[in-house]
Amino acid sequence: MARYVGPQCRLCRREGEKLFLKGIRCDTVKCAISKRKYPPGQFTWGRGKLSKYGIQFREKQKIKRFYGILERQFQNYYKKAEKQKGNTGENLLNIFERRLDNVLYLVSFAISRKQGRQIIQHGHISVNDKKVDIASYLVKAGDIIKPKNDESSLNIIKSNIEFVKGRNAPAWIEFRKDTLEAVVTQLPTRDDISVPIQEQLIVELCSK
Repeated sequence: MARYVGPQCRLCRREGEKLFLKGIRCDTVKCAISKRKYPPGQFTWGRGKLSKYGIQFREKQKIKRFYGILERQFQNYYKKAEKQKGNTGENLLNIFERRLDNVLYLVSFAISRKQGRQIIQHGHISVNDKKVDIASYLVKAGDIIKPKNDESSLNIIKSNIEFVKGRNAPAWIEFRKDTLEAVVTQLPTRDDISVPIQEQLIVELCSK
């Protein structure tokens, strides 16, 4: 499976804002955006104003990097969102938000989405009491996500929850800390998604 293996902070600097690719480090003074508020590479001072296409393209790159998605998978998600009823941009965000690795990040089972993918691929997570090792699994209303019932899995999840104390689960997920369960009570709406993305720009680009 293809994946990006380069510096994570370089991606944030290229988009000009925090994408929270390194978990809580992004909220500290060590964040690359705080230190270097300019794009990576040489001669950044010579770069001109973005065209309309450039603005749309950067928005598309931003959402891919935010959720850790590469181009082919993005195209598949977009086609799926286009076929669904309603607003294509909101449908696309809804699909991204329902990815299992993103859900683990939202409920503090993982410090970052990247770590969420690792936890899932290593078999530490179950959905409705069945092991799921696919990070792109899309949760649905009624799903119960919890760590596998063994010491290793439980210790990883408990450690992450303790490490990320200030992160609150969104309204569409009920987090039960006593039983280490995350219950998807409903599908997310646009108001539930706090991603700094202008999805309409992405739709305008992809519909050309």
